[in-house]
Amino acid sequence: MERIFSKSTLRAFWEKHADAEQYLKTWYDTAMNTKWKSPSDIKLIYANASILKDSRIVFNIKGNSYRLVAKINYEKQWIFIRFVGTHSDYDKIDANTI
Repeated sequence: MERIFSKSTLRAFWEKHADAEQYLKTWYDTAMNTKWKSPSDIKLIYANASILKDSRIVFNIKGNSYRLVAKINYEKQWIFIRFVGTHSDYDKIDANTI
């Protein structure tokens, strides 16, 4: 069962930003193979992740060159990718509402 919606968003991003590809693939594999029950579970693996309201998490990708915002349904183990972009693009959005 697909747990991450949607990998195509990541693929489209790394096709434009090749230096992010391996980092996003690693994040994807980790997220697919880890059962996060709470934000504290995420912090065990991604200590620099930012915990936002409404089950949103901001992950730093490639040493904070890129940002990934995900909304997580811990009960169903679904991860919705809300945003992936450069740090400067991230500064133009509201991660709490995107």
